[in-house]
Amino acid sequence: MAGFRTRVISAAVLVAVLGLALFYGGVWLWALLLFLSEAGLFEFYRAVRKNGKKDRRVTATEFVGYIGCLIYYLVMLFSGAENHLFYTVIGILILLMFVFVARFPEYDSDEFIRAYFGVIYVCVTLSFVYLIRTGEHGQYIVWVIFISSWICDTCAYLVGVLIGKHRLVPKLSPKKSVEGAIGGVAGASLVGYLFGTYTGMGGMSVMIISAVGAVISQFGDLTASALKRSHDIKDYGKIIPGHGGILDRFDSVIITSAVTYILSRLLFG
Repeated sequence: MAGFRTRVISAAVLVAVLGLALFYGGVWLWALLLFLSEAGLFEFYRAVRKNGKKDRRVTATEFVGYIGCLIYYLVMLFSGAENHLFYTVIGILILLMFVFVARFPEYDSDEFIRAYFGVIYVCVTLSFVYLIRTGEHGQYIVWVIFISSWICDTCAYLVGVLIGKHRLVPKLSPKKSVEGAIGGVAGASLVGYLFGTYTGMGGMSVMIISAVGAVISQFGDLTASALKRSHDIKDYGKIIPGHGGILDRFDSVIITSAVTYILSRLLFG
């Protein structure tokens, strides 16, 4: 009972903080996403290290990843131009290449690849939440990310508990069912349609984004689970009491935000 209470309280605090940041946008949302990105990047690096969690030393490649994430967010705040962000991502790659060559053979190719992948997987994908919020209709579209991910997750759980019989990916996530996955997409689609109609963005357009986003969000969740299983860890962290780490709670959001950005640009311009 105490564990459930902790989970509910921490979820309420998380939703309140995130909700306020999404509502006000601007530097408040930027700062929250930067924190989530750096914390998530720390969790990712710690999870995929060869020496496991016990080795807490920051490698040179990881340091470049942290600095690169900060630079990317600063460019996003003060410029916001898509081409500038693209140049920044390439710049981070070049800097990592320099460190990899200069410190060779201290770091192998796996560490080089993990460092760069972490920046893209965590920092760049989460940044799409800010990019959506600052764009046209952003004050509405940004909520679709969480309809596609968290509403889908909730509906999938409820449907799975009630009628779930056929396992979706038993070797990876034994509790997830085909019925739950379908229910999650259906639930997100319905809420997306109602939200789009209420806000005037168009029920069908938002429903399409929510449906596609819901499918992708489940792959995002399963990918994070696969990474954890590959490295024999239960949770990415403990920063959110009762929920685990940043990546445990935002594993579906990080990829759904990118997909929502792309689809909203295609459908709304």
